[in-house]
Amino acid sequence: MPQTLVAINAHPDDEALLSGGTLALAAQAGHRVVLVTLTDGDAGPAAQEFRAGGLGQQRLRELQASAKALGAARVEFAGYSDSGMGPETEPAPPGRERLVQADLPQIVDQVCALLADETPNLILGYDAAGGYGHRDHVVVHHVARAVAERLSTRLLEATAPREPLHRALRALGVVRRFDNGFDPDEWADKFTPSADITHRIKLSRATAIRAKRAALQAHASQASADAGAPDRTMATLLRLPRPAFSALLGREYFHEPAGAPVAKPLKDIWMVA
Repeated sequence: MPQTLVAINAHPDDEALLSGGTLALAAQAGHRVVLVTLTDGDAGPAAQEFRAGGLGQQRLRELQASAKALGAARVEFAGYSDSGMGPETEPAPPGRERLVQADLPQIVDQVCALLADETPNLILGYDAAGGYGHRDHVVVHHVARAVAERLSTRLLEATAPREPLHRALRALGVVRRFDNGFDPDEWADKFTPSADITHRIKLSRATAIRAKRAALQAHASQASADAGAPDRTMATLLRLPRPAFSALLGREYFHEPAGAPVAKPLKDIWMVA
């Protein structure tokens, strides 16, 4: 029986990075996938060519292309401005509101209103760390939990296993010095401890891997950099040969909070073990 999966994300491209393969599997199995993106990513980095007409509008167009690649049936934008990654939150653009400065109950009410004509069987949010710690991701963590509680819907939080990721970054720092001041130990408390990962989804279908890669490719602005600037992570990922891409991004991870309502096992929703 077809189910409805709602993924709540902070920025365009987040739907592809941590859970794109899972969303594609759900759509390919005949389930309804709905994307709710809270900000347009207007404070994110990008080459100047993508900023000319407004980065936020560009990223929303990219979101639509990504959603098509993943097979999403519906895309909603909540209208907030990206809160940025700097040490201080910049003033919001005229007539806009930074996500991190909005009241949580207001955001939750808005998301629930957007979903008023849906009957979600599963909501995807982010872990308590907000993944790598972006302030907007932390907001999404709280929003998704509140929405799932209000709608009495099962919740899974997209994440990655903390310890192997930290070890890999430290090892990479040994063989390849980070020139941008990045400290791998800053990631010692990011994402979720391995022991708290409750679901591991292997993207065993080639169609799911292809869909995830196509969704990432749709976010061209996030693979861009001006001349002389260091390569973006997205660009590096997209240059990987298919086997390496599958090895690195072919598993997706989720944490199910204790006490969350469970209507059906995961395999019945996504048709995967």
